[in-house]
Amino acid sequence: MKRNIDAQLKLWKKSPGRLPLIIQGARQIGKTYTLKAFGASEFANMLYVNLEIDDRARQIFTDDLKPRRIIEELSAYLRMSVHPASTLIVFDEVQACERALTSLKYFAEDAPEYFVVAAGSLLGVAMTSGQFSFPVGKARILPFFPLDFGEFLHATGNAELASRVEQSFATNEQLPVALHGRALDLYHDYVIVGGMPAAVNAYVANQYDWQEIRERQMLILDGYYGDAAKYATAAEAVKIRTAFGSVPAQLAKDNRKFQYKLLKKGASASHFGATLDWLKQSGTVLECRRLEQACRPLVANVDLSAFKLYYCDVGLLSAKSNVTRFDLQHSNAIQSTFMGAIAENYVATQLCANGHDLYYWESHSIAEIDFVIEKAGMIYPVEVKAADNVRSRSLGVFCEKYQPDYSIRLSTRNFGFENGIKSIPLYAAHLI
Repeated sequence: MKRNIDAQLKLWKKSPGRLPLIIQGARQIGKTYTLKAFGASEFANMLYVNLEIDDRARQIFTDDLKPRRIIEELSAYLRMSVHPASTLIVFDEVQACERALTSLKYFAEDAPEYFVVAAGSLLGVAMTSGQFSFPVGKARILPFFPLDFGEFLHATGNAELASRVEQSFATNEQLPVALHGRALDLYHDYVIVGGMPAAVNAYVANQYDWQEIRERQMLILDGYYGDAAKYATAAEAVKIRTAFGSVPAQLAKDNRKFQYKLLKKGASASHFGATLDWLKQSGTVLECRRLEQACRPLVANVDLSAFKLYYCDVGLLSAKSNVTRFDLQHSNAIQSTFMGAIAENYVATQLCANGHDLYYWESHSIAEIDFVIEKAGMIYPVEVKAADNVRSRSLGVFCEKYQPDYSIRLSTRNFGFENGIKSIPLYAAHLI
């Protein structure tokens, strides 16, 4: 599968001031596959070790952390030659070996000629646990996410359509009706399938075998629950499963702000704060923080008392909620709120995958903007509509107060620009 991160990996390889690289993201999003493909296409050979399953490889890091000794012993153990200029060295599931993560500091200082990449599924959890010595300033972290919709189009043989969508996004010209309809159909498929490679592969193999796709998704969800049992205490694991499982119910409300009372009667941040931190650091959920003021810099105007949580992949939300492709085509008034939640979760994943931090804005329960983004010194409100009904007073309230250059509205309508609002079809959210 063609991934956007491929271009960043190639730039890292060519960088004269290259530091060891850390690929960080949730399980099952394609980190290992992508790194192996990168090694095969860009290097003569690759030294790959999975530190979660290879006990002997972990033992090599129990001695000193001199890079050349580590490379010599790994080379002998794996029976392969390592050449600094032509070998990619990959420490996969590095969270399973604290000293391997620490060794990146010494690769940066004493052996910068080597191409070293570490990857970890629960690396964020490990780094915030206080048990790891993280190589601060000695490694570059590159976040990784499930396939966004643009990558999904390429993976499903719709590269030409992806190109036409990009052209319309750049020019605000409407996509031809037939192509617009085709793109919307694929968007609706995507919010059921999501961007997990296993689910996308099942979709490509048989587009209409929704049961197979759903089974792949449920296996991923089971794996996330299993991680909680494996990497947290028994008591904390119960809370992690409860909080993770509550996300669909949190999003089903008209007010999608996270509420602790939905977890347990009398629950509060003191009970579940560490639990939510675990989920965020594992990459399985995305946090969208409320803004007190939509002013630059956004991070300085965050209201720490209010936030929303989304799943890292919209397909997993659909699977967890048992939403089907049929539901999208036959949504009724009762379902419409949750269809809006699915569209909102989808947009959150697209923004995150393309470098945006997640914020929303609310004004005394009078108006709410789903997302607010900061780009090139400017602030833009982003409103999300699940269908083509775009009536809303919230954008007007926001624009009157903050006077943005223009606003962004995502819906099932075609491209356009009118009255200071850039209309973007939901299938182009990844281009924002």
